[in-house]
Amino acid sequence: MLANDLEIPVKKPRTFVSNELEINSWEALKPYFEDLKNRPVNSVGELEQWMLDRSELDAVLEEDMGWRYIRMSIDTTSKELADQFHFFVSEIHPKVAPYDDAFNRKLMDSPYLNELQEEGYETYLRRVRKEIEIYRDENVPLLSQLEAEQQKYGAIAAAMTVEVEGKELTLQQAAKYLKRTDRSMREQVYTQIVNRRAQDVDALNELYTDLIAKRDRVAHNAGFSNYRDYMFAAMGRFDYTPQDCFDFHEAIAKEVVPVLDEWQEEHRSKLGVDPLKPWDLDVDAEGKEPLQPFEEANELISKSVKCFNKINPYFGERLAIMQEMKHLDLASKTGKAPGGFNYPLYEIGVPFIYMNAVGTHQDLITMVHEGGHAIQSFLNIDLKLTAFKDLTSEVAELASMSMELISMDGWDEFYTNPEELKRAKVEQLHRALETLPWVATIDKFQHWVYENPTHTVAEREAKWNEIMDAFGSHVVDWSGYESARTNLWQKQLHLFEVPFYYIEYAMAQLGAIAVWRNYRQNPERAIQQYMDALSLGYTKTIGEIYETAGIEFNFSQAYVKELVDFVKAELAKL
Repeated sequence: MLANDLEIPVKKPRTFVSNELEINSWEALKPYFEDLKNRPVNSVGELEQWMLDRSELDAVLEEDMGWRYIRMSIDTTSKELADQFHFFVSEIHPKVAPYDDAFNRKLMDSPYLNELQEEGYETYLRRVRKEIEIYRDENVPLLSQLEAEQQKYGAIAAAMTVEVEGKELTLQQAAKYLKRTDRSMREQVYTQIVNRRAQDVDALNELYTDLIAKRDRVAHNAGFSNYRDYMFAAMGRFDYTPQDCFDFHEAIAKEVVPVLDEWQEEHRSKLGVDPLKPWDLDVDAEGKEPLQPFEEANELISKSVKCFNKINPYFGERLAIMQEMKHLDLASKTGKAPGGFNYPLYEIGVPFIYMNAVGTHQDLITMVHEGGHAIQSFLNIDLKLTAFKDLTSEVAELASMSMELISMDGWDEFYTNPEELKRAKVEQLHRALETLPWVATIDKFQHWVYENPTHTVAEREAKWNEIMDAFGSHVVDWSGYESARTNLWQKQLHLFEVPFYYIEYAMAQLGAIAVWRNYRQNPERAIQQYMDALSLGYTKTIGEIYETAGIEFNFSQAYVKELVDFVKAELAKL
């Protein structure tokens, strides 16, 4: 029991898969797949039981895979942990895929399909039809190869360290120095980071070129003209098109980029530097020391629990449960893969938060962001099928990015000084808009990359620079660091590991600003709408989920302008 008498969740008793199952061979799993494949289904009741058994098997497999990924990410130097992960993606996944296709067809061919009345089936079946449409046997080994190969990015990035003031630091740890008021120190550390990244530019280009070629083959095998179109189908993007993305990019270029240029010009002027260099962006313009919301990981979690409690006790209680269950690994350390994530664990229902905290304000943001994902995982525990918890990212990121803004009401737990608290909020509101052009840059880049899969590295670099000219800063001077700008895309993990998962951040950022606008007007009602929306999992369309949250799924230029104006008005109040 926890101090506040909350029960620690336990796994529900399995009714189909043995509790003693160890996933150490395909032979151990095969009987369950054969049962589902061959079992007669002679009534709607039997169909629903068949779906529940399939769902239980999915949850067991997903959770086993999840722990392998988490442990490998925590220690990329361990061959044993890497081998355990690669065993799953090379020996288990490829054998599961044909059965999944057979199960999908069995479901859709069932004479009892139309008798399924429960909430959520319609949205789920829409996805199943699309999975049947794009499945190809010849893609199974290719997708397995891709899953293993894209993990090379994490290993390359995790090995990047620099020495600063006699200490070996990860790049995340070294980046703290970019907030220092000593400009020569910032330049020195920035140069070290850039030089270290430069050592792996060729390796990462080679890896990305190989991934692009394999992904293009997957798309053509499935009957698509390019991987972008394949991924729109594979990701279940039923509610918008590539053209909608291009229009959104344009809206961001027109409504957001000029605002950020204006802010950077003010920043340059206050700093009293000319020109503004890349190492000048993170420092406080008035010469104040960097915000330090916490010193070490235990303090981060205890303050986060108190912060979440202030917004809604349910939120704080969920983080406390994760802490008690050791479902948190927050500190940056050598050998740990970069980035941060919330990994849903579908069987126990309690997710795992992973990050690389070093004591910065950005770490606070990552914590509340992943905390938002975690709250959604908890709210989805009782959904009937594992598939209902397999969220579309436009919905998942709404949960996390809304929490970034809503949680500001509890940030006095991190910043007891009112001046620092105000600084933190100003930084967050700036960041809410700064996110948008970077997302547009990465997304537009991906569209081009996969529409032109045989491009050369030189063509890739030229296209990246062209896109950066449109969406990047028009104030920052990159002279002397042109190659660092050219290779800036290589720091984006999503390009390597989760292709096309990025535009959702911008869509959800707009949604989050709208949720926060509602929260500013009526906190209790906005929190209830937020929780109601998150509780739906993926049992409704994106538009219906956003509507439940009290907002629009809309990324028109007019809507972008409306929300940008709201953020500017809130900044003026601060």
